[in-house]
Amino acid sequence: MKAVVAYPNGTIAENPNFPEPVAQHRDEVLVTVKAVAVKHFDKSRAAGQHYSSEDASEAGRIIGGDGVCLLPDGRRVYALGETGMMAEKAIIDRDRIVPIPDGVDDALAAALPNAVVGAAMGLKFKADIQKGDIVLINGATGFTGRVAVQIAKYLGAKRVIVTGRNQESLNDLLLLGADEIIPVTKDDESFKKQLSAIHAQTPIDIIIDYLWGHSAELLFACIKGKGHFNNKIRFVSVGSMAGDTIQLSSAILRSIDLQLTGSGLGAWTKSQVGEFFSDIMPEAFQLAAKGKLKADTITVPMSNLASLWEVEVPSGQRLVVTI
Repeated sequence: MKAVVAYPNGTIAENPNFPEPVAQHRDEVLVTVKAVAVKHFDKSRAAGQHYSSEDASEAGRIIGGDGVCLLPDGRRVYALGETGMMAEKAIIDRDRIVPIPDGVDDALAAALPNAVVGAAMGLKFKADIQKGDIVLINGATGFTGRVAVQIAKYLGAKRVIVTGRNQESLNDLLLLGADEIIPVTKDDESFKKQLSAIHAQTPIDIIIDYLWGHSAELLFACIKGKGHFNNKIRFVSVGSMAGDTIQLSSAILRSIDLQLTGSGLGAWTKSQVGEFFSDIMPEAFQLAAKGKLKADTITVPMSNLASLWEVEVPSGQRLVVTI
């Protein structure tokens, strides 16, 4: 079968004769793959840079961990792969599938789940979002950040404040439900002044952070207390696009009621992952089918992916490979 394969030397290539996978037990199902999104997660795993990365064998490893596929009975579902998904065939776990409603095309169905994971799991299970919360999304101009804005509003956020470098993308976020934008510029003082003023007027309850690095240090400086009573702030680290480490003053931890946590593979309970498949993702698909959850995709055939692997797609869009 045809598949896109990562090799130990870092090469990404299409292999037209990769062995077709075989189901090993009754919970595994061989499916026909229709579409797979290319995510930062996939790229970092293929490069061996993600904490969940595994070494590729000499024969190579099919990339892509999830996607849209057809079950043997013809039903179209989103599924998590037991084998790599960027191939004509894949093995999935029959308990980790979500039916895709009419009105959601293959590209959108493939692109949304990772973004919903990166948004809803942190907001619901790590930040325990409540109706009326003030939410700050740091690095919201990317694909997942745009989805997070919409989900935060859907889950009851009173105000959503967003940060990002691309002014045009920030303006687009206002159309998706954001209430206030803060450009991330080279001028740290301007950024801190604007965010501190917002926090003083409408105290931030939740920070969903996709950047970490220096931008997170600026956020902590803005929410640092001055010895007065403060509202509890739930800071959730979801990504590290701006750097993997920071310097954090202990005075910040002592001066505010801060809950600092992360949302990612290994940080959720088994029941929470189960809820993603049984409730969260089906609800997100229904919102998308009704036009209430929007996202932009770019589709390419599998035969073109190797040449496009390192290409950066426009801000806020997601590349989807059709099989």
